[in-house]
Amino acid sequence: MPSIVDVILVSLVLCLILTLFTGGDDHREPRSHRQQQRPPVDVRRPEYKQDPPAQQRPQPPRRPSGPPRRSLEGQTERQNQLNQADPHYTSLRDRARQEGDAMARAFQDSRAAYDSGERGRAKELSNEGQAHKAEMGRLNREASEWIFRENNKTCLPGEIDLHGLFVKEAIEFSDKGIEDAQRRGESELRLIVGKGNHSFDGQAKIKPAIEELMRKYKLTAALDPDNAGVLIVQLKRGGAVDRARKRGAPVLGAGDISRKLDSRDDGCIIV
Repeated sequence: MPSIVDVILVSLVLCLILTLFTGGDDHREPRSHRQQQRPPVDVRRPEYKQDPPAQQRPQPPRRPSGPPRRSLEGQTERQNQLNQADPHYTSLRDRARQEGDAMARAFQDSRAAYDSGERGRAKELSNEGQAHKAEMGRLNREASEWIFRENNKTCLPGEIDLHGLFVKEAIEFSDKGIEDAQRRGESELRLIVGKGNHSFDGQAKIKPAIEELMRKYKLTAALDPDNAGVLIVQLKRGGAVDRARKRGAPVLGAGDISRKLDSRDDGCIIV
């Protein structure tokens, strides 16, 4: 019969055997499991932060070139036509014309009364004519401010649209536009003009007004090669006019623009 010591020794041997065959697997299996759960190694190049390229930095708005500009101008032209057909605008212009007609009649009657010796009546009719003239000016001023504001809502910086204005009005808005553009440091100003001559005064007053404006600012200008209805006024050296001169394109001074007006071609050039 085995002794207690023998039983204890056999028990220890069996425990050691069980530990070798089962305990080792228990240790290896979790390690294998941990290896399976480990996320795969990313073999791609590591991402790194870099400064954004220059072309991605915020840039000031630029004028579109090529077809986008022509498309935009087409939309602008259609909107201008709608603005000029607006009942508010046409009503102002119609009332101004009526005041102009009444002014002309009053001055004519005043002259006739004066010639017939009715000095008192002549003075009364002259005052009436002056009142009609003032009202005509007020209505035209309101109309010009409205059409200019509406037409220029979509204009880009360095651009003013002169559609729907009489020549005298266009000169006034251009004068202010040139001063504002120079104050902003713009190199050029694009003047978008309408078709035809909308002046009450005719060619005789357009010429000196343009020449005076050009001389006032010592300006040169060039027609936009892509749009004969746009006059580019150079405010600084190196602008579009200098580039046009290098290409051999005509550069316009005050007298040149006046001659263009005298030729009565398809476009009305206004500075």
